[in-house]
Amino acid sequence: MSPPIIVVTGMPFEARIAKGDGVHVVCAQNHTLADALEAAIAREGARGLVSFGTAGGLIPGVKPGQWVVAHTVLDMPQQARECATSLAWADALRRAMPGALLADVAGVSAPVVSAGDKAALFRESGAAAADMESHIVARVAQAHGLPFVVARVVIDPAERSLPPAALAGMRSDGSTDILGVLRSLAGNPLQLPALLRVGQDAGRARQAMKHGRRIVSLELGDGFGARAVGI
Repeated sequence: MSPPIIVVTGMPFEARIAKGDGVHVVCAQNHTLADALEAAIAREGARGLVSFGTAGGLIPGVKPGQWVVAHTVLDMPQQARECATSLAWADALRRAMPGALLADVAGVSAPVVSAGDKAALFRESGAAAADMESHIVARVAQAHGLPFVVARVVIDPAERSLPPAALAGMRSDGSTDILGVLRSLAGNPLQLPALLRVGQDAGRARQAMKHGRRIVSLELGDGFGARAVGI
């Protein structure tokens, strides 16, 4: 049996969309992801790695639900070091998803929350989107000589700042803390309209991910998704 493709996500809802029959899903947060990914490769090997899930938009005008396929990952914690993705995999996904952007993705170690911070990161990097896992996937892939690709859906647009309740609702493992959201809303009810917009944006991103997962499965072959770990 050939080694699996390992699909990497940072949040449990992303892993639930990715998993299915065929490959291995690693779901872990930024600070534990490298160890979890190394352990998965040591156990089962890997044909390649896929960074799959959501990302924050950095280009003004890019709407939630927009797919971004990276040709380069900019490792911002390592002075924006450039890591090229698999040209064959990225081109295959781009052809299969004509509406997807083929652009740089910035890997960051903390969420980019405000519109001002997103604009600053865009000026610094020129990347279309940012996430907290792709640069770690790139590091591990390069260390093992494995092909990798990044397929991410924009969940929050560049022009919009996330309300405090959205961050209060995120546990350290990426799962949702409803009580944290309610506490934040109780302290500042005026953020409710912004929080509802976040929910609408997340719904669009989820639908795009469910559709795009089938495309990624067809293009990369041998199935996409399997039992997930770290959820």
